[in-house]
Amino acid sequence: MDHIKQVANRLRGLRDALDLTLEQMAGQCEVDPVLLATYESGTTDIPVSFLHRLATTYGVELTALMFGEEPTMNSYYVTRSGKGIKVERTKAYSYQDLASGFQHRIMAPFLVTIEPYCADKPMPLNTHQGQEFNYILEGEVEISIGGKVTILHPGDSIMFDARRLHGLRALGNKTAKIIAIIS
Repeated sequence: MDHIKQVANRLRGLRDALDLTLEQMAGQCEVDPVLLATYESGTTDIPVSFLHRLATTYGVELTALMFGEEPTMNSYYVTRSGKGIKVERTKAYSYQDLASGFQHRIMAPFLVTIEPYCADKPMPLNTHQGQEFNYILEGEVEISIGGKVTILHPGDSIMFDARRLHGLRALGNKTAKIIAIIS
């Protein structure tokens, strides 16, 4: 939760720096003002997809919003195995940014670790602008896109219109790992 509070503070700070009301920023980012206020409170997880949309809308670096660090590379950036900036956003998901040092990204690649999730709980769903690509490295993943549920196995991939309501979870008692690219 500490990381969520830090991101919430950066989100609120960006809105203040841009001299925007909550309603103005919510309208420009196509979210409900109540949801934006919840994100700014630091009491709930802020989806990476929303932060990507915010970064694109206002011309700021996603890395700066997520981690408080400005990227410095503009021709290439190497992330060595296990060295990407990591964030454990919730008990179910942790993200490793695979291009945190690259400036002006038009896509955001992450190694996502998904912990097993209770099958009796509803799958958390999300929607955002752009497209998303997921490649399954380990484990089985259930993904729902626009109400259609698909099971993916290692080596499977899926690309979809991220404006459709979507979510995913690991199946069984095994952790899943995927490469997720958000544009």
